[in-house]
Amino acid sequence: MKVAELSVPDFARRLRRGELLLDIAPFVARLRSGLPRLAQELQGLYADFELLPPERFADFHLEVRREPGLRGWLRPQARFFYDGQPAFLPLPAPHGPVMVEWGLNWCVASHAHQYLVIHAAVLARGEQAVVLPAPPGSGKSTLCAALMHHGWRLLSDELGLLDMPSGLLRGMARPVNLKNDAIALIQAFAPASRFGTPIADTTKGRVALLAPPPDSVRQRRVPARPAWVVLPRYEAGAATSMTRCDKARAMILLAEQSFNYHVHGEAGFDALTRLVDEAQCLEFRYSRLDEAMAAFDALCPRPEAAR
Repeated sequence: MKVAELSVPDFARRLRRGELLLDIAPFVARLRSGLPRLAQELQGLYADFELLPPERFADFHLEVRREPGLRGWLRPQARFFYDGQPAFLPLPAPHGPVMVEWGLNWCVASHAHQYLVIHAAVLARGEQAVVLPAPPGSGKSTLCAALMHHGWRLLSDELGLLDMPSGLLRGMARPVNLKNDAIALIQAFAPASRFGTPIADTTKGRVALLAPPPDSVRQRRVPARPAWVVLPRYEAGAATSMTRCDKARAMILLAEQSFNYHVHGEAGFDALTRLVDEAQCLEFRYSRLDEAMAAFDALCPRPEAAR
């Protein structure tokens, strides 16, 4: 059963009881929360995902719980729990949807050591993937959101999962986290895209979660082989350019952007070395999304354009 097939009251009931299991392959997440409006927000963002029976095993047990006490009634706050233990400081209760997303990212980055977990957007065309590793403020998520509405399949906006033995990349195709001016930019670029309610005054500014395209969700179990490592950089007014990047620099950036590179030691080094050796490494500057899409079409033509 898909999330969208449940009524909002049924979805909220499952969420309140801790019986909501989301199939975010390759993981299963059990969610619990009684926060007002959180159920409606999550149902919209995860509409195309599959629900699993409550008795199924879950990799991650997450809860967003309202903070008790008088202050909580005056200015309601909520806290994220993992396996029943508080993981972060409380935030305003309306931040519930981003608490779920940020908390789930933390769970995967901190515990999914069967993969090398890279802070990167990953998208694919056919069997080939592009990896977009970048520090905050580089325009990575904006570029990712545009590409996933331009014929690229979303694997991940935040966490690239590298299966080290095979060299393949996997992803959960979860919602994309957009901030500030990028929200209106993507709304104009892809008017049919589905956003959650924007949340103001977070630690990252104004944030809105963008639901993944149904086709990406449907193919979320399909891995892809890294063919390009592209280091993006948004610069206002900059001319669009795609240039070669030194492989050593790309390797260093990937290692810096890996959450658990230190855990894997030599195996992590070998896996990243193979990825960089086999992929084309590029630097990308852009300021206009239409020109950026044309540059990525030149990198890998759309299937219909290739025929």
